[in-house]
Amino acid sequence: MKTRLTLLLIFLFSVHAYAQEILVSGTVVSAEDNIPVPGVSVIVTGTSRGVSTDFDGNYSIKVQSGEVLEFSFLGFKSQSVTITNQTTVNISLQPDIAALDEVVVVGYGTQKRADLTSAIVTIEPEELQKVQASQVVQGFQGQVAGVQISSLGSPGDTPEINIRGINSLFGNSAPLFVVDGMFYNNIDFLNASEIQDLSILKDASAAAIYGVRAANGVVLITTKGGKFNRDAQIEYTTNYGIQRAQNILKMANAEQFTTFALESGSASEIASIDDAFQRFGRSRVNPNIPNVNTDWYKEVLREAPMYSHDLQINGGTESIAYSVGGNYLLQKGILDMKNDYKRFNLRARIDAKVNNWLKVGANFLNSRAIKYDDESSAWQLTYYAVPILPVFDSNFTDADPLPYADAREIGYRGSQNPFPLLDNSDRRGERRRSTINIYTDISLIPEKLNFKTTLSYNNRNNNERIVLLPYFVSDNFQRTIEQSSITRNNSVQENYILDNVLTYSNTLGDHDFTLMAGTSYRDDYFRSFGTRGNFDPGAAFVRNNDKTWYISNTAEDSRISYDGGSVAYGFSYFGRASYKFQDKYIAYATFRAEGSNKYEETYVYLPAFGLGWVASEESFMKGTEFIDFLKFRAGWGRLANDAVPASIPQSANTISTVFDDTLINGFSFSTNADDLGWEFTEEANVGLTAKLFDNSLSLEADYFIKDTKNLAIPVLPLVGTDVSQQNVGSVRNKGFEIAATYKGKITEDLGFTVSGNFSSIDNEITDLEGQPHIDRGSAEFRQRLAVGQPINVFYGWQTDGVYQTPEEIAADPLAQAAIAEGIEIKPGYFKYKDLEPDGLLDANDRTYIGAPVPTYYYGGNLGLNYKNWEVSAQFYGQGGNVILNRNRAEVIRTQGRNIDAELAINRWHGEGTTNAFPSSEGYRQLWNQRMSGFWLEKGDFFRIQNIQLAYTLKHNNLPEMRFTLTADRPFQWASSFNGFNPEVGFDGIDLRTYPVPAVYSFGLNVKL
Repeated sequence: MKTRLTLLLIFLFSVHAYAQEILVSGTVVSAEDNIPVPGVSVIVTGTSRGVSTDFDGNYSIKVQSGEVLEFSFLGFKSQSVTITNQTTVNISLQPDIAALDEVVVVGYGTQKRADLTSAIVTIEPEELQKVQASQVVQGFQGQVAGVQISSLGSPGDTPEINIRGINSLFGNSAPLFVVDGMFYNNIDFLNASEIQDLSILKDASAAAIYGVRAANGVVLITTKGGKFNRDAQIEYTTNYGIQRAQNILKMANAEQFTTFALESGSASEIASIDDAFQRFGRSRVNPNIPNVNTDWYKEVLREAPMYSHDLQINGGTESIAYSVGGNYLLQKGILDMKNDYKRFNLRARIDAKVNNWLKVGANFLNSRAIKYDDESSAWQLTYYAVPILPVFDSNFTDADPLPYADAREIGYRGSQNPFPLLDNSDRRGERRRSTINIYTDISLIPEKLNFKTTLSYNNRNNNERIVLLPYFVSDNFQRTIEQSSITRNNSVQENYILDNVLTYSNTLGDHDFTLMAGTSYRDDYFRSFGTRGNFDPGAAFVRNNDKTWYISNTAEDSRISYDGGSVAYGFSYFGRASYKFQDKYIAYATFRAEGSNKYEETYVYLPAFGLGWVASEESFMKGTEFIDFLKFRAGWGRLANDAVPASIPQSANTISTVFDDTLINGFSFSTNADDLGWEFTEEANVGLTAKLFDNSLSLEADYFIKDTKNLAIPVLPLVGTDVSQQNVGSVRNKGFEIAATYKGKITEDLGFTVSGNFSSIDNEITDLEGQPHIDRGSAEFRQRLAVGQPINVFYGWQTDGVYQTPEEIAADPLAQAAIAEGIEIKPGYFKYKDLEPDGLLDANDRTYIGAPVPTYYYGGNLGLNYKNWEVSAQFYGQGGNVILNRNRAEVIRTQGRNIDAELAINRWHGEGTTNAFPSSEGYRQLWNQRMSGFWLEKGDFFRIQNIQLAYTLKHNNLPEMRFTLTADRPFQWASSFNGFNPEVGFDGIDLRTYPVPAVYSFGLNVKL
């Protein structure tokens, strides 16, 4: 009995000991910056017991030994701890990048990604910083569905950007950039390291709240700020890279060119070969060609460095958060002349909690850039320059500063040598920009009613100096001092924006809603002045002393000046309402009344709305294990475009007549006045957002139809010939976009990321006010606007191969009809399709032969991380468009010049040699120079955008250091394009394209 009682007491004591409650307390901080995290949910797993951390991140809860505490908070990875009699449990939560991405910057506020009904995407700043480029926009390429980038190679040039198609014939296709509340046309002054958040509003339902500047979409950027309760963190980043031209266009060498010239049958071409023999001698390797073999692209191109330094300091106390930084970037051009770009940036931001209801802040950015522009005409000269001409000619003994070779000495028209332009041009531009943003944020009702007022100011000052310096080669090849010139251009732009925004948010049971109302006042001022003059030999001008390069040293009678300017202002009202029921059903609406003094209609009204259904929250979806989140969304919005000028200036035409035997000179003016106003774009968008397979796979898909009405187009009158501009046309863009990202782990230390996006775009003119078409471009290389066709579609004849034999010519009615009219046609000439058909080749046989607008583009990322190692790759491509090889087609104007190697090698030179290229003789004949598909090349290409290998060194006794090796644009494949870069611009014409270089760089990031 005594033994049993003893065992029972021991058992009861054990149960009591196990069931005894323990008071556990501690602090929860962020592992990223060791800052206390308030509001963290601390729950005893499997029970209803739980607490939240207070403002200082502290908590206290009673648990039993053996129970599990779970710590969770939005933006951080959940963490669990089993309690084994300890009374203190401090937790350090790791940030959850996927969860942090749930909050997205939208117009005049933020929203949870789960609540979005519009097509809004974000780009992580870290992805932008991988790309070694002077312009942030370059980093967008391939990152976002629906966003097309056309790269430019000259240092400091901003790439062309297009969101969901071309909407207008005026202005450019660039979106509105909103940086900390200020509106910009481009962000050439920003460095990627200065960006904290970046959102792209692609559809009208998202962008309409920004008014008439948002017709082409909106890019929202928030610059970096500090963090409260954080010790100062110093971060230094440096990169050094070498730029190298890729896909260099192969031109005919001396042997290929000589063969092509001798086959041409042209007496002048053959004579020029003989003149080259006389002046430069015969090649010892091949005595049938001159002793010169110049690769002109090799001569004008060079490897060029690109490097940057960036320093950022961020931190804060309980009441003040601060961030300051500066960076320097230098990019030398790969064109062998004074061609580079350097930029200095200084920025500062401070946010202060004055008390528990008032917060104030300000940020400041000062940017100074100096750009020595390239001599763009040198690219065409380089293409034309014959390989049997050297860069320098020692026969010019009196030349100064250098004895440039002159193609006219061997019988060609023009000097062809690009180096006189490269060496004797100085195109210096200085851009200064200062932006200031000041705000006051008042919490009228904590967590519910908030008022924010923001004043943004921007000042941009551009100073440009273009100097064309004198040189002497011979009496026929020189630029005298009197012909040398200086041009000075100055422009000043000031912008003010004052925004006042009142926001109310509340939750009543299952109902969540937010109401926002605001006003915006915008004041834009622009002034420009320029003057030009030719240098005066009697003045103090000295060729090699830029301190003498001033207008005061030009001849007074040569000076020409201009000035201009504009003032625009407007007062706007806007509002937003969003509603959510049971986290399932979402409604969203915005409205903006935009005021402007530009057109007769001073106010324009821009509504937008959206609906969302979170299907994954429905009871019938709860059992679907692989679907974590599924939302269907739809939106509609109306945009207006103020890039159209109020009227198009008409040039006066000089006319002369005789009255009473006296000659009277006068002017005639257009009798039609332009009647221009707003262009309107209405866009509908439907899409879905999904997270699948335990949130490993993220998916976004959208379909949109975007109609631009009141399109400003030229209109011919019923009587007369005076063309006026009127808002009577329309254009439609529609397309499908899909983007997916999959993140997974192979082992605990080995993870991977795969993402991709694809966009289709269908651009179509839908109305031209009854006009059958509107001609665009030059008469020789015709482009058109036509109903049912894309903007600027190419218009010409279709070829049907190349005549191989005289018998084939004799059997072709088109050829025989042309011969009857005195046109010579030989084997090696093009055959054309008789589309009429009437047995004649004339204007009626022309058709639409291709459009410059891509019909699809795509991009993606691949990433692999193992412990402290990371490797990533980005790619981009596009297709469905054609490119006019205008360089090759310029033979219609300049026949005595070089040709590309593809044409030289593949020329027709006998029956069966080719059915696609003309003969050397045919290349120079008008019959073959018609605008046809021969001059057009497919624009399809694929490019490796970026490959980066990175290693992060973490050691207790050392600051964190990250080392990177990066290759930007190391590889490109093109379907048929024969040139440097298929991204020739949205007009589709390849004429003077600066190569976009590959960049191979090393980087270092240090955090203290």
